[in-house]
Amino acid sequence: MFPTVREVLALDPVRHGAPRVVAGDAGLDRPVRWVHVAEVPDIATLLGGGELVLTTGIGLPGDDAGLRAFIGDLADVGVSGLVVELGRRYVSGVPRVMAAAAERRGLPLVELRRATPFVRITEAVHALIVDAQLTELRATEEIHQRFTDLSVEGADAAEVIRQAAELSGCPMVLENLSRQVLGYDPAGESAELLLDGWEQHSRRIRPAGRTAYDPDSGWLVTVVGARGQDWGRLLLRWPAGGEPPTRRGNGSEAAPGGGPPTRLTILIERAASTLALGRLIRRDAEGLERQIHRTLLTALLDHSRPVDEVALRARALGVVLERRHLVGVMVRHRADDPAGEGGPEAGPARLRDLSEAVGQALREAKLTALTSAVDDHSVGALLALPDPAAEDRALSAFAAALRRVRLDAGAVRAAAGAETSRAMSGADPSRAAGGAPGGLIVAAGSGVDSLREARRSLVEARQIVEAARRDRRDLPIFRLPHVGLAGLLHLLRDEPRLQTFVERELGALLEYDARHPRERLLDTLRAYLEQGRNKSAGAAAAHLSRPAFYERLARIARILDVDLDSVEASLSLHVALVALDAVRTP
Repeated sequence: MFPTVREVLALDPVRHGAPRVVAGDAGLDRPVRWVHVAEVPDIATLLGGGELVLTTGIGLPGDDAGLRAFIGDLADVGVSGLVVELGRRYVSGVPRVMAAAAERRGLPLVELRRATPFVRITEAVHALIVDAQLTELRATEEIHQRFTDLSVEGADAAEVIRQAAELSGCPMVLENLSRQVLGYDPAGESAELLLDGWEQHSRRIRPAGRTAYDPDSGWLVTVVGARGQDWGRLLLRWPAGGEPPTRRGNGSEAAPGGGPPTRLTILIERAASTLALGRLIRRDAEGLERQIHRTLLTALLDHSRPVDEVALRARALGVVLERRHLVGVMVRHRADDPAGEGGPEAGPARLRDLSEAVGQALREAKLTALTSAVDDHSVGALLALPDPAAEDRALSAFAAALRRVRLDAGAVRAAAGAETSRAMSGADPSRAAGGAPGGLIVAAGSGVDSLREARRSLVEARQIVEAARRDRRDLPIFRLPHVGLAGLLHLLRDEPRLQTFVERELGALLEYDARHPRERLLDTLRAYLEQGRNKSAGAAAAHLSRPAFYERLARIARILDVDLDSVEASLSLHVALVALDAVRTP
């Protein structure tokens, strides 16, 4: 907000004195913080840096060494320049030794060849400084007002970034902690050039501090987050070297040293605060609603509240469950979160993302439902449909919407340029979004026409989604007929007679493995049965040599007292193995 030496020399009171730069013209773009008149040689001790010193030279040293020391002291303290009026001490020009010393130190040295009242110069410069400060204050006030309005209106991230780019006249990018672009505004420049290879470029931007300017890359950066949890960075491009972008009437002026002006630092911090506050408000609002949804779903699953109370509270949320056809739905990832991958918070974050995707899919499919996470891996929903005829259509619409949500989740980040797009192209979207390995499984229970029966549909959906994890098919919706024997055994997993059957068939082998954990004979039996009793294929699946595999099968036959070549005996053992998996599934 301070004028430069060059701008001061262009003022009418200074031009009246016929100024001539005799040394240090490379420093003419230094800011002038104040104007100080001095006629004594030891004035440097009274200065703080950034002053433009005016003098007639009357009190300056008469020897060369004294003049060099005078110039050196001014340069050391960081004055912006020295203006000498000719006529009283120096008639034709300043001494050559003074000019040479100023040139060496890069200190602008200016002669005024006509007498000029210094008071007019100080008044003009100080008026310029005050006007700049007022302009800065007005701009800062506009920033605060603009972002306050955006916060009150609940503006989304795209609007906040657009307004920030408009106020600054500079390109802006919002990224997450993985350097993927969440939003941007090129401020009239090429978006393709701005975002090409963004991740690699962003990782080279390393400012010192939460809000700082990186002169090597030309980006002003601030961290975005709230409640001690940072989730992204907001970046504003200000070209290195202090060359401002097209002014566009926004008053952008380079700060001392070529960095962005203070106003832009205020702007980017207010924009970041608005983004963090907006996300916090939305998450808190959604979080409270989800808590109520989870309370009601849990109440239905474990009978912790009367169904009439559940219906009443659900109706208050806008979810009418009375006189509706109800269908329980469960969604989960086929594979559990890999152990240790992403740290201890990776699992909850993964479940939260899944819950958000399910909620968005329900909204896109225009379905009414209670929905929330129901355990550490699954998200449940109780669909409330107008009649049974709408069941198949509603489930298909939900599955399709969930697939779209999963496919579109990275749409904004994909705009981060060809580099990110190439990185994402290796994934198979259909496998990531559907029921394929590594993707999602969607399971639905049988439809019911009473809230008192809703638990049966939800429990059935939960059992089906667990049974379907071993099914290699990519089905939009898994229903009970799809999971066959595994699904039936999951439905009966709490039945004591099934547990007794498992113990009768496999108990001796389980006890043997407990005493000899290194042998793992149960896995050998599983490999043999899953390969259709083909011993060569079983040995390969168990990663054993055929003699070792045959010897283990013989030991299993002795322990269980069965003939493994018998189709009937092998079938009974295979059913027991599937039932054991169902019983062990939490």
